[in-house]
Amino acid sequence: MTHFLARPIAGATHALSTARGCIGCVALAVLLMSCGTAPPAGDDGQLAADPPRYSLVFIIHGDGDYLYHDTLGNAHRADEDVLANAQAIAEQNPNAEVFIFHEIERRHVLFLIPRRDGRAYYYRNGRLLAQKSYWRDQGESRFDPEVRLHAEFAGTQPRPPVRMFFYFGHELPEFNAEGYDASYSKRRVSIRDLAAGVGEIAGERKKIDLITLATCFGGTPYTIGALAPYARYIIASPDNLHLSYFDLEPLASLDVGSSDGDVAAFADRFARNAFEQLAREVQTVVSVVVYDVNDVSTFVDSVTDAYDRTLMAANATTPESLERCDCADDAAYSMPEMNRGLTIHYRAPRFGRTKNEARHSGWECWRNAK
Repeated sequence: MTHFLARPIAGATHALSTARGCIGCVALAVLLMSCGTAPPAGDDGQLAADPPRYSLVFIIHGDGDYLYHDTLGNAHRADEDVLANAQAIAEQNPNAEVFIFHEIERRHVLFLIPRRDGRAYYYRNGRLLAQKSYWRDQGESRFDPEVRLHAEFAGTQPRPPVRMFFYFGHELPEFNAEGYDASYSKRRVSIRDLAAGVGEIAGERKKIDLITLATCFGGTPYTIGALAPYARYIIASPDNLHLSYFDLEPLASLDVGSSDGDVAAFADRFARNAFEQLAREVQTVVSVVVYDVNDVSTFVDSVTDAYDRTLMAANATTPESLERCDCADDAAYSMPEMNRGLTIHYRAPRFGRTKNEARHSGWECWRNAK
C-alpha cells in the first residue's frame, strides 16, 4: 500500500483511479475490522478448571427510537446504556458465562456498502473471550442469527446449572407485527419469534430458570403463554415500562441455587429492586410482576381462546379500535385463579385518570375501545 501511494500521479485519469482504489481499500479495511473475533484472554487451563455456575443471555434491541435526554439535557440511547451495564455485569461475574447481542440500525460505509447490524460479545469467568459483528437478516426466523452465535460461543461445554435470559427493547407485537425494526420496516416480528429463539437457546434442557422481558406490556396472557414452555419464572411489566428499563444491579454478585425456592427468591429480589428504582425516578405507572410459570398455567389456558379471538379481530381492524385494560376489568378474563402464581409490584401514576388505582391484577389484556 505504501509503495502504491508513493507512485507519482501521471494524470487526471490515473488520479481518479487511485482515489477509487483508496476508497475501496478503506471500505475493505472497515469491513474486515467489523467482523473480527477477539482472541481468548487469560489462561485456558484456568478457564477450564472453573466451569461457570451461571449462564446469562442478553438481547438488546437498538434498531429503533431509543433516544432520550436526562435532566441536564444530555442525549443518551437507552439501548447503549443497557449494553454498558450488561458488559459491566459480565466483567464482575467470575462464575458466569455471559452472551450479549446488541441489535443496531443498519448503516453503510461511504453511503454504499452495508455494514453488519448486530454485535455479539461472549464473556466467561469475567473475561471477554470473543466479539463479533453479524448480519441480522440471515435466517428464516427473526432471532436465528443470535441462536447460531450462541451455539458457536457455547460450543460443546456443559450448560451451567442456573440459566437466565434478558430481552430489552420496545414492546414485541402480538398482532400487526410489521415495523418493529427500523432497518427492516416490512419484516414481521412478534413475540412468537422471540419465543422460538428462546426455545432454541434453551436447547435440550427446555427450561430457562428466569426470563426477564424488559419491554412495555409484556405481562399479557398471550406473551407469558408464548414464553412459558421455555421458562420456570418470568419477570415482565403488564403496563408501560419507562425506557424499557430494569436495573441489573442484582446480577453483579450472583449467589443463586437452582432449586425452585432459590430461583423464585432471586426473581422476587430482582423485580423488587427494579420496581423500587423506577418508583424513585419516574412519575408514570410502575408495574413489575414475577410469574411462576407452573402456577399461572391454569389461568393462561383458561383465557387462551378468548384472547386469541381478540387478536384475530385486532388483525382485521385498526389499532385505534382497541384499547388495553387490566384483565380484571374485563369479564372475559376475570377469573378467580388469575392472581395465583404472581408476585406483583405496582404503583399507580402520579397523574391522569388511573392515579387513584391502588392495585393491578398483574395481567394486561385487549378489549374494544369504548
